[in-house]
Amino acid sequence: MNISFKPITLDDKEVITSFTLNSPYMNCDFSFVNMCSWRFLYNSEYAVVDGFLLIRFQVEDNSHFVYMCPVGTGNLACAVELLEEDSLKRGHPLWLLGVTPEGRIALENTFPDGFRYMPERDYFDYIYLREDLINLTGKKYQPKRNHINKFTKLYRYEYMPITPELVPECLELERKWYQANRTDDDAEELSNERRSLTYALRHADKLGLIGGSICVDRQIVAFSFGAPINANTFGVHVEKADINYEGVYSMINREFTAHLSEQYIYVNREEDLGIPGLRQAKQSYHPALLLEKYTAVKKSRSSGKKCSECNQGNRLVHA
Repeated sequence: MNISFKPITLDDKEVITSFTLNSPYMNCDFSFVNMCSWRFLYNSEYAVVDGFLLIRFQVEDNSHFVYMCPVGTGNLACAVELLEEDSLKRGHPLWLLGVTPEGRIALENTFPDGFRYMPERDYFDYIYLREDLINLTGKKYQPKRNHINKFTKLYRYEYMPITPELVPECLELERKWYQANRTDDDAEELSNERRSLTYALRHADKLGLIGGSICVDRQIVAFSFGAPINANTFGVHVEKADINYEGVYSMINREFTAHLSEQYIYVNREEDLGIPGLRQAKQSYHPALLLEKYTAVKKSRSSGKKCSECNQGNRLVHA
């Protein structure tokens, strides 16, 4: 059976989030904002088949199709075998990326010894308790409180939600940040980030993006934005600030988190990509959970349980 994948677009938000927001998966890969705003780089596509959301995208200069763990209810064995068939047609064994411990358990129960799991430490997600990021209680958060106290002593500031009127100012701050931080080694990565960020801000309403900014002397000096990942986890996707304002990063982190809905118990601040400075910064906020993510590679079609329904004409639902 061929899966009718289609490109992820703004119009697909409702159908995709009907799966992701009700799932137990907390990883940032399942944020619709991330899926849509980075599609230009990964050619991300989706389909809905028999109660599962299936997602595939391309890596290695678009030469290799990889997949995300199916999300939904129903026969997981059948869903995985459909993905495997799709991958084998393209000359590769099935690779599932961003598989969390919950996803690994589901796969191991369905396909005992059917996958090889490789941890990807640079892509582990840093997940924090929302209340920890707001209250900064205890000795371990003293440096953060010091930064915030310094900022409030030096500057009169205002917190402002990001509205369409503020988007040009946010983009101007990002332009200055890019010019100050760009190097020959990371020019391509930062250019891709700029493209994703710009798309997200310019389509904020349709994406369901939530953003906030810090304004000093009528000028935006920091902004952050993100979107829900599931019912109790919010993903922070971007945070930019002018470091000439002492303590500004600590301030936008706390203020943005404090203005989120109380329904979000957890805040996912994404991975560190193996960048030493970024890893240190994320660890300094003492995550409640370092969410493991694996690449799961299917060993062979003969491994694990076979789905008796897969060859009986699965119903394809609109994707």
